[in-house]
Amino acid sequence: MCATKRQKATASDVALLAGVSKWTVSRAFTPGASIQPNTRDAVMKAAKTLGYRPNLLARSLTQKRTHIIGVAVDELRNPNMVLLLNEVTRQLQSRGYMALVINVSEQQNNRMAMSLAYQLQVDGILFMATVLTPELIAIATEIHRVPLVQIGRNTDHPDIQVVNIDGAEAGRAIGELLLAQGHRAFGYLKGPDTASRHLMRKEGYQTALEQAGCALNCELIAGEYLRHRGYEALCAYLDETPVAQRVTALFCENDILAIGALQALRERGVTMSIVGFDNIEEAAAPEWQLTTYDQRRERLVEEGLNRLIDGVNGDLESWRRGELVVRQSHRRG
Repeated sequence: MCATKRQKATASDVALLAGVSKWTVSRAFTPGASIQPNTRDAVMKAAKTLGYRPNLLARSLTQKRTHIIGVAVDELRNPNMVLLLNEVTRQLQSRGYMALVINVSEQQNNRMAMSLAYQLQVDGILFMATVLTPELIAIATEIHRVPLVQIGRNTDHPDIQVVNIDGAEAGRAIGELLLAQGHRAFGYLKGPDTASRHLMRKEGYQTALEQAGCALNCELIAGEYLRHRGYEALCAYLDETPVAQRVTALFCENDILAIGALQALRERGVTMSIVGFDNIEEAAAPEWQLTTYDQRRERLVEEGLNRLIDGVNGDLESWRRGELVVRQSHRRG
């Protein structure tokens, strides 16, 4: 015998039980709406009896806001991206919003994914340190008429607001830290081979080196922000470069690349000072003790959401600066 499918209670059901109109039920569930306390209590009691929950999506559509923010990501295997996503969803939920995660790592599916966000009428799109290709920018600006904000990476596109730390200042601080250790030969390990202006970390690093009479001696490209790619990039460099010609200090574009590099050094028995970026949880592990740079992601996310949801720009000093986290991996010897 088939079980009878239970029907969801409607606002009309609640109105009938409470002895009020359907519109009174709607006001009872609308924060700040004018309604007598005893009437609200009667509605809530009837709703509890029937197991009624208001359809927030339907209500949002009538108000021209869905309280859904599209969150575009392209590096979900990157631990820092997971931390960013956690912070974004936490802050959105505290504001009464939901996140629609849009995976833009597969370019051939970008139009379909962004079209879905359009159909769901998101109130804005937050790009999380995403590599904004010309195609992705074209899709976002073509099918959406909502605010677009990028955090953690720069873009020159006039329709996309940028919320990012001062990467040049961060790179300069890391360069000065390594110079203080007495290094004279320096390298830089990047992830995707994108224009350096997207982050500005390398520019700041080079500036510090040049001001001290040094130079950036080599640039390694991992291709992706993955641990094994950092490991492979440094292994290849060690295999191809005579000991006397190797750099002694390496600034890695993010922590997971730095941890891969440290693994390569450990396996080869090679000494090299390493600095990462992002301050992921694994960076503090005893086996790595990775010196890194904390972007204070919670402040970047807050500023990005303030712009998307409220249209308010905060004071630059409240989110533009990160913090150097000094551990052991940068120390010479």
